[in-house]
Amino acid sequence: MLNFTKFVEWPATAWKAPGDPISICVLGGSPFTPALDQAAKELVVANRQVAVSPVVDLQMAHKCQIVFVPVSERKRARALIDAVKGESVLTVGESEGFIASGGIVEFRVEDSKVRMEINAESAKRAGLHVSAKLLSLSQKR
Repeated sequence: MLNFTKFVEWPATAWKAPGDPISICVLGGSPFTPALDQAAKELVVANRQVAVSPVVDLQMAHKCQIVFVPVSERKRARALIDAVKGESVLTVGESEGFIASGGIVEFRVEDSKVRMEINAESAKRAGLHVSAKLLSLSQKR
């Protein structure tokens, strides 16, 4: 999740001020949120700190640059995607069909390995530029 900050470019309009952090939000929280937060404390990308926070209210998600939807929140995935439509928010989920619902990155486990698929069109509609290197790691269906 943290590495997405290095391989995705957001438009300047994704932040209110030049010094604002890259905000990684976790819908509803997750058991790994504290570990993600600890790892982010030392990370600076493009002169921006990285901050991690839970998101309970879907309307707050538009303030995030990345929103992760854990499988425990899969029922709210579509509502989240709709809430950030037209915003420069990288939506990342781990439930089957996440990108088919309009999400941008979907994680899944295959043969005991975590794989990802990226919907480049959804990223483009969100005004995000995903590096070719990251796209090359994405699985194609």
